[in-house]
Amino acid sequence: MSTDKKHTPLSDWHVQHGANMVEFGDYVMPVWYSSAKDEHLAVIQHAGLFDTSHMAAVRVFGPGAFDLLQWCFTRNLDSCVGKDNAPITPGKCVYGAFLDEHGYAVDDSIVYKVADEEYLVVVNAGMGGVIAAHLEAHKQHLDVRTVDLTDKLGKIDIQGPAAIKIMQQVLDAPDAAFDKLTYFSFKGHFDKTSPFAATARLKDGTPMLLSRSGYTGEVGFEIFVEREHTVAVWNLLMDAGRDYGIMACGLAARDSLRTGAVLPLSHQDIGHWIYTRHPWPFALPLDASGGFTKTFLGSAAIEKATDAPYTLTFVGHDLRKIDTHTAVVRDEQGREIGSVLTCATDMAIGRYEGKIYGIATPGKPEGLKIGGLSAGFVKVKENLAPGTQIELKDARRSIKVAIETDIRPDRTARKALKNFL
Repeated sequence: MSTDKKHTPLSDWHVQHGANMVEFGDYVMPVWYSSAKDEHLAVIQHAGLFDTSHMAAVRVFGPGAFDLLQWCFTRNLDSCVGKDNAPITPGKCVYGAFLDEHGYAVDDSIVYKVADEEYLVVVNAGMGGVIAAHLEAHKQHLDVRTVDLTDKLGKIDIQGPAAIKIMQQVLDAPDAAFDKLTYFSFKGHFDKTSPFAATARLKDGTPMLLSRSGYTGEVGFEIFVEREHTVAVWNLLMDAGRDYGIMACGLAARDSLRTGAVLPLSHQDIGHWIYTRHPWPFALPLDASGGFTKTFLGSAAIEKATDAPYTLTFVGHDLRKIDTHTAVVRDEQGREIGSVLTCATDMAIGRYEGKIYGIATPGKPEGLKIGGLSAGFVKVKENLAPGTQIELKDARRSIKVAIETDIRPDRTARKALKNFL
């Protein structure tokens, strides 16, 4: 393992608690502790705690902040919140992507509106400097300033149905923090000098930005704190969660959970190809007719593209998976038609008479044993209808899978918090 890799503030904790550590991007991170399966199921049934301090963030300030993001970010910030497509307001966040002029994804991101002239852009590991430079390169005459917060924050995700009860134990004023905290909204601030810091803090006064979001498809929170508070907050949450079945979780469970939730991994499922014809059309500013509601960096290239590949979702018939690096996709005639982007195993789902059920599915067939199914994304030359059977093949094995529109049913991320109290 390289000695020049970065470590999060929780690295020593991971090693002391038996984590299997791997290199991930610029960082050394835990891939699992007990088993990826147990950690995956803990998030579905109880709660899981993830060290996500490798993620990067960029603060964007100034009178031109909105206009800069409106040009560089794929979502239309004037029309992106809720069923009514309302403008983004302070306390709301939204998922989208930053593209280059070719319409290729530089990185995907969640943009948080803190105030009218202040935004927080959360991107993937190692991408803070890249996105800060990308924004600076396109600000032109705008009065705006960017600050790369790479390695200056601690970030912890608590995910699963018990996450709300655990947070109740540690927050200073949980009822106020949870009030109107809908999906993709947030309270508080990690900067103690911010006027918003008092709206979400621990009982000891530690300020945090508490976001009702996550990367698992299940209900929970993303927590941002100043770096020096990371270990204390992690230990506090682990202690508060012991009676609720909390488990520390690594990258393996994070990958299998996000796959089951039909969420992409940047630079794997989206990347150096046209950002269109994928399972995430909500990340583009589309109107009812399929046109764009705004002009943005990369939009012209997308509109002109005629040969963009299709990124499609698949689910297997058992838990076997294949290597995504050497895999090819073949149709029933044996033609190679594309490649595998992600292939993971969601341990919380199973098939019965062709239909996918989850552990949390109400009224699932009696006697159905949930043993897990492989799932993921393929990039292919032509569109394939749901139900189409294809073969994924690598050097070791081939597996039959079906094109699907969704993977793990009955996910909890969007459910009201009151359902879990």
